[in-house]
Amino acid sequence: MVLNYIWIAFFLIAFIVAMGKLLLAGDTGVFTEIINASFDSAKTGFEISIGLTGILSLWLGIMKIGERGGVIQAFARIASPVFSKLFPDLPKDHPATGSIFMNLSANLLGLDNAATPMGLKAMQELQTLNAQKDEASNAMIMFLCINASGLTLIPITIMMYRAQLGAANASDVFLPIMLATFTSTLVAILAVCFKQRINILQRNLLLFFLGMGSLIGGLVLLFRSMDQEEVSLYSTLFANTLLFTIICGFIVCGMRKKINVYEAFIEGAKEGFKTAITIIPYLVAILVGIGVFRASGAMDFLIDSVRWGVGSMGLNTDFVEALPTILMKPLSGSGARGMMLDAMNTYGADSFVGRLSCIVQGSCDTTFYVVALYYGSVGIKNTRYTVPCALLADLAGAIAAIAMAYLFFT
Repeated sequence: MVLNYIWIAFFLIAFIVAMGKLLLAGDTGVFTEIINASFDSAKTGFEISIGLTGILSLWLGIMKIGERGGVIQAFARIASPVFSKLFPDLPKDHPATGSIFMNLSANLLGLDNAATPMGLKAMQELQTLNAQKDEASNAMIMFLCINASGLTLIPITIMMYRAQLGAANASDVFLPIMLATFTSTLVAILAVCFKQRINILQRNLLLFFLGMGSLIGGLVLLFRSMDQEEVSLYSTLFANTLLFTIICGFIVCGMRKKINVYEAFIEGAKEGFKTAITIIPYLVAILVGIGVFRASGAMDFLIDSVRWGVGSMGLNTDFVEALPTILMKPLSGSGARGMMLDAMNTYGADSFVGRLSCIVQGSCDTTFYVVALYYGSVGIKNTRYTVPCALLADLAGAIAAIAMAYLFFT
């Protein structure tokens, strides 16, 4: 229901702001811009869905081979000690555990093209366990909130953009992004654990958090000893080598199980095509709402209000210029990326605002896109407390990003 109210608010707030601009400022083009934005956003939603068709078909085909070859079940057993605590409703060694493990691993490595199909596969498997098919289960909510928190160990794309725009050291945001996104994910897990009354002091969970912290610390030490070109080279090489190794490993395991690997791939690919078609209305709905809100000028009005409020309290307003990226991030991934690039172009890649925009971009994922995409793929209408918990994680990530920017770059 929360998503329903937010979607309605996009349109009503946009209408009020647009009427104000028309009547008070004489802006006769505002409603034209809104309608054009709605058409453009609807087109974008359709194009994204169709664009996902090939990727979904590829990866769901590979996942079907892994499922038939027993690899997904093996991953489920590996992840079971931790996932049995975070997802207590999942039966032991259920295929959904393996798909969740694969999705989160791909996200950690920044492999978006692989992570999304694996996540959609996980949602389909979680839906088979869901007693109420139109309502999000506890396991779905935990999975969605972790995804929306966007934990990524190697933000290679952001470093690439910084290098292209002339940053003296494109990887200088690596550590701040790492700390901000870890904060976002930790808050997401803690928020959902609180709602679901999961004891976070269990031994396996404490070891998991300690292990993640150690991994991040180790990566920080490793990458601080390399220059930007080496970071880019080795992180990309490692991620893509691992990805193709997984594909070949799935195929080899399918051969060992003596299954028809090609037929298994075709069966999974057909599921990918159906999923891509299913998500079209959900993506169109959320992207049109966001597009209308932005085109009306409501986003600009909100940013100006925050700037005035912060300034009136005598606080430092340096971070306010990065607010477009901060506010856009939960709404639109492409929009936030555009805001980040605009901030670096306007203020400089090595400016405080430019760096802060990069940290924000890497601190979390796009909540409304993730919710619309994943829940839409299985027809979930009642998202329960998914959106509040995910937005809380986004807020934590934004606050951590601002704090890291002041800590490292002032």
